[in-house]
Amino acid sequence: MKFVDEFRSNDYSKRLVENLRTISRSYPQKVNIMEVCGTHTMAIFRYGIRDVLPANVTLISGPGCPVCVTPQSYIDTALELICRKDVIMATFGDMMKVPGRRSSLLKKKAEGADIRIVYSPMDCLTLATENPSKQIVFLAVGFETTAPMTAVTAIEARKNGLSNLFFFTAHKIVPPVMKALVNDKELNLDGFLLPGNVSAIIGTEPYEFLSTDFNIPGVVTGFEPVDILQGLNTLVSLLSKRDPIIANDYKRIVRTHGNSEAKEYMNKAFDIVDSNWRGIGKVPKSGLELNRDFEEFDALKHFEISYEEYDGSSGCRCGEILKGKINPTQCPLFKQVCTPENPIGSCMVSSEGTCAAYFRYYKEPGKMEE
Repeated sequence: MKFVDEFRSNDYSKRLVENLRTISRSYPQKVNIMEVCGTHTMAIFRYGIRDVLPANVTLISGPGCPVCVTPQSYIDTALELICRKDVIMATFGDMMKVPGRRSSLLKKKAEGADIRIVYSPMDCLTLATENPSKQIVFLAVGFETTAPMTAVTAIEARKNGLSNLFFFTAHKIVPPVMKALVNDKELNLDGFLLPGNVSAIIGTEPYEFLSTDFNIPGVVTGFEPVDILQGLNTLVSLLSKRDPIIANDYKRIVRTHGNSEAKEYMNKAFDIVDSNWRGIGKVPKSGLELNRDFEEFDALKHFEISYEEYDGSSGCRCGEILKGKINPTQCPLFKQVCTPENPIGSCMVSSEGTCAAYFRYYKEPGKMEE
């Protein structure tokens, strides 16, 4: 706890805020920084970091929530799968409320569908073993943080001779979507706070293109207030020096080359493919699907489902929010129709979603908290 407390220290945080203001005074240009990770977005709001930023530093929330960027068609296909005979569906809890065109997993469960919330893909091995007459389908959603465990589960399923476990994969890779974002001139991004959790797996090397191809710096950092403020200090300092390197301020967790064992598992089970991101569209080489060696575990192939991707709910501006082009308060549905209890779009569902963060923490300037 002492180790955690130090990274939440008011004293350290105040010093970092003052230092950030000093750096900003020497570099008065307007700075647009995107925090890619949804966990960063939530932590930034929770600890009030936006409220203490210098006037010339703007934080933009990016597409770093895997549930949020999963196309609506994925949910509709999952709803189709759960209607198949003898299917038990396993999923992480934050997928339950994501709306499809006509329903959601939560509503289907209330109607009697056998949908189980799991905390790890490995839980599906037990489900498959204990229910040999059922077909277990795991909704494999997530970035590089969760993809290795899906790969390990598929490998273990083969070792155990399980023939009733299948994966509906929607795993995505973060660096390619960042390239798509920096190529979008409307965003005018100056730097990135890079996700510590994803970077723990892939390391810092995959972000080097930001520096070499776009002269944009990035800083890998953790999720405590001192982590985030230190990352912002480093990033604004790099901008002031015109030094567009990729820095690592999360060295207690992240290494340059990442986690070699986790990457080896992913390479063994997955192929890298083009993938659709909600609101962004098809991003080359940004998704993972089970490769030929593991295709017997592919739910779409097993159930012979033709999967065509599409986005969105009527009136929902989640896509623009995910790209950082607007904030949730600019969506006409926000807090009016779209709430955590009645989400219209995926950004309001996940605990990492930008809309959920704004709903919980954002206060209009000059408005007292009720």
